[in-house]
Amino acid sequence: MSDSTEHLVKSFDTDLKRLRDMLTEMGGIVESQVALAAEAIMNRDSNAATRAVEEDPKVDLLEREVEQFVIRMLALRQPMAGDLRRIVAGLKITGDLERIGDYAANVAKRSIVLGQYTLPYSLSGLAHMAHMVQEQLKAIIDAIGSNDTEKAIEVWRSDRVVDDIYNALFRELITYMMEDPRNITPCTHLLFIAKNLERIGDHATNIAETIYYAVEGEVLPDTRPKGDSSAYAVIRAKE
Repeated sequence: MSDSTEHLVKSFDTDLKRLRDMLTEMGGIVESQVALAAEAIMNRDSNAATRAVEEDPKVDLLEREVEQFVIRMLALRQPMAGDLRRIVAGLKITGDLERIGDYAANVAKRSIVLGQYTLPYSLSGLAHMAHMVQEQLKAIIDAIGSNDTEKAIEVWRSDRVVDDIYNALFRELITYMMEDPRNITPCTHLLFIAKNLERIGDHATNIAETIYYAVEGEVLPDTRPKGDSSAYAVIRAKE
């Protein structure tokens, strides 16, 4: 390998590392947003909700920076095979992270409205779901930084559990709405919050699939395997 070729390879590796660093920085912000949004719901903390919303412009800015950087890499480097997959994967991942940030901000905004109501029921099911989604997000951001396909597969498998919790919450909240019309407004906000959390899990799963394809050059199956949801299958209608 000539000195000039070696220099180009090192320079390209530096670009790839910078792209990965930008994605993990973006991931760290959205992870913080989701944590703040969860805190806002469970603790009726309007300050945490405000902070979650205020972080959103940072995520949007980073998304634009990643897009510009990827376009520059494609134009100047003309990558092929695995390198091309990694660069295009970076572009897809940044889109998923941006959407996660949007959903977290939406959860935070609804938590502020929810704070106006006295809730006569437990939020333990929602807390379960928020915790699961936070675990998914933390794992997938770690996987982005290390190209860890095993961790990506774990996140991919765990999405079924989040779906199961969401379905149970949906049935529970509909029951409360039917029992007392005064519950309709707060339960509607809770339904939207639960749906936003479920969508965050979906985007974490999308990132898992993208990481796997970028590293392995193969796609995961279309149908996700059923996870072990035994710990979360039963959420009591009333506590």
